[in-house]
Amino acid sequence: MDHTFPSVAELSMLEEGMLPIVRRPRRNRATSSWRALVQETDLLPRHLIYPVFVTDEKKKQAIPSLRGVYRLPIAAVLKEIDEAISLGITSVNLFCYVPKEEKDAIGSAAYREDGLLPRAIRAIKERFPDVLLIADIALDPFTDHGFDGLIDAAGGVMNDPTLFALAHMSLRAAEAGVDLISPSDMMDGRIAFLRSILDSHHFSHVGILSYAVKFASSLYAPFRDLLGSTVRKGNKKSFQVNPLNAREALLECAIDEQEAADMILIKPALSSLDIISRARAHTLLPIGAYQVSGEYAMIEAAAEKGWLDGEKVLMESLHAIRRAGADFIITYAAKRAARLLQE
Repeated sequence: MDHTFPSVAELSMLEEGMLPIVRRPRRNRATSSWRALVQETDLLPRHLIYPVFVTDEKKKQAIPSLRGVYRLPIAAVLKEIDEAISLGITSVNLFCYVPKEEKDAIGSAAYREDGLLPRAIRAIKERFPDVLLIADIALDPFTDHGFDGLIDAAGGVMNDPTLFALAHMSLRAAEAGVDLISPSDMMDGRIAFLRSILDSHHFSHVGILSYAVKFASSLYAPFRDLLGSTVRKGNKKSFQVNPLNAREALLECAIDEQEAADMILIKPALSSLDIISRARAHTLLPIGAYQVSGEYAMIEAAAEKGWLDGEKVLMESLHAIRRAGADFIITYAAKRAARLLQE
């Protein structure tokens, strides 16, 4: 065989198609129209859930570790939602911030009938009855110790007593008109218990978006700054999933599906793409992913430094989450991403 190759100077003069290459996948990438025809993954504003953080403080409060994210009074939350809807976003995830003086060991501010949570839900649903409103159900923003549940004398989180507190919180949200509750506590048996409580109180129409897989991740730190929910002592590894365990994560998904979750959520998103993909192969339920505060903050910080194009990396990351199998994504950048999609 002749192994004489053209010189470097001769390369540009060679004919395209001169080699006997039968499979040429590049043909399907040749033009923008061709690429659009065969694109497998799409991302639309309706796939995005916008998290909002409500407070009783009179002015919005910036969070240094989360550029562009604020704690907002109810009136400002309504303006944010109005803008999100104008961008094609149809779903909102509500979180509450309460000051230290309102926190206690049992998180009682979470289930007061006149508490921030039901007041915010009523205001949102009165103004935007068609928005899909999801309420985060967990005690960590309301407890003075920062855990997602009630603790015993030794500081351990008690599973079963916590379920009753979560049930009270869920009923306050349901009474106020929420569409879905989203338990993020990772207590055992919570989906079945909350489903039975809602049904027995005539709220069978309220759905449950379960945090089926909430890994014990270091990527939640900015979120804890946002809600003032940093744990005083210890960590959450006794109830959040070990990030090194894939089978355990899939088991949590299967259990929540058996307990009648309407949808399941996996977080963090980018470091869990394998779990999202494997869960997609095992369930017919809708799957969501949460692009958590640390993921958002890393992109923002690198973009601010000029180390990368923040908008391009944001969109690449969201498309990757969709490609892995997520039906919807909770992201702090929902409005920005929706604008980019419109453009």
